Amino acid sequence: MSTTSEDSHLSSPSSNPDIKRLATLSLAALGVVFGDIGTSPLYAVRECFHGEYSIPVTTDNVLGVLSLLIWAILLIVTLKYLTFIMRADNEGEGGILALTSLIISHSRKNKSERWFLVGIGLFGASLLYGDGMITPAISVLSAVEGVQIVIPEFSPFLIPVTIVILAGLFLFQHHGTAKVGALFGPIILIWFAAIGLLGLNAIVRYPRILQAVFPWYGVEFLMNNQSKGFLVLGAVFLSVTGAEALYADMGHFGRRPIRLTWSLLVLPALLLNYFGQGALLLASPDASHNPFYSLVPSWAMIPMVILATMSTIIASQALITGVFSLTQQAIQLGYLPRLTIRHTSASHMGQIYVPAANWSLMFATIALVAGFGSSSRLASAYGVAVTATMLISAILFYYVARDLWSWNRLAVNLLVGFFIVIDLSFFGASISKLFHGAWFPLVIGLISFTIMLTWKQGRMLLLKQIQDRTLTIGEFVDSLALQQPQRVKGQAVFLTANPDVVPIALLHNLRHNKILHSEVGLFHFSTERVPRVPNSKKVEVTQLSDGLYKIIARYGFMEYPNIRQVLALANQQGMHFKPEAISFFLNREKIVTGMKSKMSVWRKKLFALMARNALSATAYYDLPSGQVIEIGVQVQI
Repeated sequence: MSTTSEDSHLSSPSSNPDIKRLATLSLAALGVVFGDIGTSPLYAVRECFHGEYSIPVTTDNVLGVLSLLIWAILLIVTLKYLTFIMRADNEGEGGILALTSLIISHSRKNKSERWFLVGIGLFGASLLYGDGMITPAISVLSAVEGVQIVIPEFSPFLIPVTIVILAGLFLFQHHGTAKVGALFGPIILIWFAAIGLLGLNAIVRYPRILQAVFPWYGVEFLMNNQSKGFLVLGAVFLSVTGAEALYADMGHFGRRPIRLTWSLLVLPALLLNYFGQGALLLASPDASHNPFYSLVPSWAMIPMVILATMSTIIASQALITGVFSLTQQAIQLGYLPRLTIRHTSASHMGQIYVPAANWSLMFATIALVAGFGSSSRLASAYGVAVTATMLISAILFYYVARDLWSWNRLAVNLLVGFFIVIDLSFFGASISKLFHGAWFPLVIGLISFTIMLTWKQGRMLLLKQIQDRTLTIGEFVDSLALQQPQRVKGQAVFLTANPDVVPIALLHNLRHNKILHSEVGLFHFSTERVPRVPNSKKVEVTQLSDGLYKIIARYGFMEYPNIRQVLALANQQGMHFKPEAISFFLNREKIVTGMKSKMSVWRKKLFALMARNALSATAYYDLPSGQVIEIGVQVQI
């Protein structure tokens, strides 16, 4: 288990620079990490008493639901994620793909068990795409709905205004978040202060609601309401839907700022607001149609709607950025074809923009708002993807604790078993809404999972076919010793997907042009199952023969391959390649289906379609287009 750089730095004896750095990181984490879970009070309590599976507003029901909600936050967010799962970091990085990579790279498992872990980790990551579509829709729509409380005539404009806000949010993405990032933390800070004060005001008026802190009220509620009480768990779960983001964003801020901000500000503010909404319902059961905005005095309604809308936009931004990062990781790990990725900040390498992911999210989010029409209906679709992801995270954590950390097996079984029982309960309640919208994120997850798995398996088939049609490096070097081709002065770089075989482009060049450049580099980019690789270990140069080099460039799954950086590091190890003098030779595969294999025909056609539309290696590696020579080859899979 590694420790994040922030944690190691901040664990030193306190000093003014350390305290200032901790405060800065905590404020930044407040804006990025807690936006999703921080805006859940807009709809979580409402859905328990006014949603699809609502229950009557009685004293016992209010105390029971509040007890379940409070203990869900304490057990899932505080205990499961902040106390345990955040300990499982891949060199400081969190998230389900980072967790999967950590297990695969540090464990010795048989092939079937490795495929199982990769499969569930990949499916969990795929489900986050559905979450990334629903979160902006339900968050912004629930915030804008507050306007119709003050201005009932606003109702016809509710959907158009929400769509305009969402469209503006996605259209802004290509500018990057750097320009407005400094505003995120202070706005969310004001948001948490506001919702905490609103809740406290109601608690003072009706302090009996504090009895809900005792867990037996929740147990009695489930026993008394049985199946209907179980279904309400799906709405209760809405209060913790942002927990996975705490773990996924750990690499940006470190554990300590996230834990500190949660304990000192976010958790108290959320508990105060939820208690406040419960107190309001005890005093005024008719407020169940929108208990959050019913807490707000009439004079503060418009400012609160504006603040809520800004906060939900920030929460949506965090999810959108998370989808961009997930897409980049999937490309680097070989689960998605090359896509255009633009860096939007010179100082923060994590701030990226992926046009394909952005437009897909935009159209899906707007379609969700138009199709469902209200945040209450959207709530039925929300939760199932997150509960499934949390369940998968618990399973993966089990393997980390058992195999990597060698924890006591009985203790691990009891701890993870406890978490899995909780996750399964919420998943069961959420999946009951399958025909009320919960099918949507599952369909999106299955589509994303199929695409990722198809690309990975298709690439394996493709590389196998290419390998069968070429020579190994050793065979090629031996052939050069026996019959030296004509060498022409110049430098040539051949990119190869397999460092042990000669690229077809090189063999075709020899076969048709009968020449070999005086200096030849065989470049292979390898993505390691760690977030980043230090420059000292990034490039390995091997001289195969006179003027022939093999260069292996190792990058982490959070990094972006850079040919100029590789050349510079390789030149430090004895090469003398000049970027402006190099001719870059690339394979250009034309894929046709027909070969018998385990992959079905329709998946082969899907792979061929993705391969045709993938970003070219020239653009992906930022090669100078005037120096690139592509050699076509037809491959059957």
